Amino acid sequence: MTKVKNSNGDFWERNRKSDGYLLKKTALSYFVSIARFILLFGMCFMILQPIFNKISVSFMTLEDLNNPTIISIPENPTTDNYFLAAKLMSYSKGLVNSFVMALAIAVVQISMTTLVGYGFARFEFPFKKFWFACVMLIILIPPQTISTSLFLHFRFFDILGLHKLITGDTINLRGSALPYFLMSFGCMGLKNGLYIYMIRQFFRNIPKELEEAAYVDGCGTLMTFIRIMLPDAKPILTSCFLFSFVWQWTDGYYSKLFLGNIKLLSTELARLVDSLGAFLMRETGTTTTVPVAYSNAIMSTGTLMMILPLIILYLFAQRGFVESLSSSGIKM
Repeated sequence: MTKVKNSNGDFWERNRKSDGYLLKKTALSYFVSIARFILLFGMCFMILQPIFNKISVSFMTLEDLNNPTIISIPENPTTDNYFLAAKLMSYSKGLVNSFVMALAIAVVQISMTTLVGYGFARFEFPFKKFWFACVMLIILIPPQTISTSLFLHFRFFDILGLHKLITGDTINLRGSALPYFLMSFGCMGLKNGLYIYMIRQFFRNIPKELEEAAYVDGCGTLMTFIRIMLPDAKPILTSCFLFSFVWQWTDGYYSKLFLGNIKLLSTELARLVDSLGAFLMRETGTTTTVPVAYSNAIMSTGTLMMILPLIILYLFAQRGFVESLSSSGIKM
């Protein structure tokens, strides 16, 4: 008690000597801390509340869904929704296909965009500003704008008209993974313009003296890039790789456009409600209308099953991901 009194007395004594400045500063500090807490709590609630709702609904039976007294906690919790969603989505097969496709596409995209980003950052070539403006257009223009041309290009694919000249017909690449890889190799894949921009900005902020020292020691351009620049670029490459993997995992637009014959979690999730209606029709033998609440519950369950691998990935990669973001943020 004596120490507390002495501390309070010392505070008010220093506040009196500062003509009230200490009290104003302390009050402002507490106000900023409380405002920061409210802001962060509100943002976290906005992000997590929909996920908590989906988790709650995924364990509800049809009776719980139709019971107006049940809001968040199910009265008769069940895991049947998970087994049904896994069956309708072909979950095991879709999980493997999604992982292989997302990993392969992410590796190709980061490899190509790293080369292009480094080239924009360090080399001079004709129409450099024009080509970088094209990169910006890749970021700004929605993919739906060029969907028709992409569809026709890969539906009637040909190289300089040679295949049609020899065989009399073009090649249909739709329904395979080849269009995805061709677009990624050409840096026209999902969000590739953003990766080029981020990597370019990172390399521009690395001192050129590092490269000049490597040139003096006898390294060529390629060896300097591999042995000097790439190790320094691990933070931004980690960020771009994780972004690419996650966006590829959840992509439904390009997957529907090109990969119609390959089962992926994103495409199976998009048709989950239709699959549920067909399943109930087979089970009952008659055409039935799926209750909206039940279809939403199955959809929520499928969404959780789709993002669960991403949550596990983040738990393992969060340290490197946060470090890469903070490092790239400081340099950019």
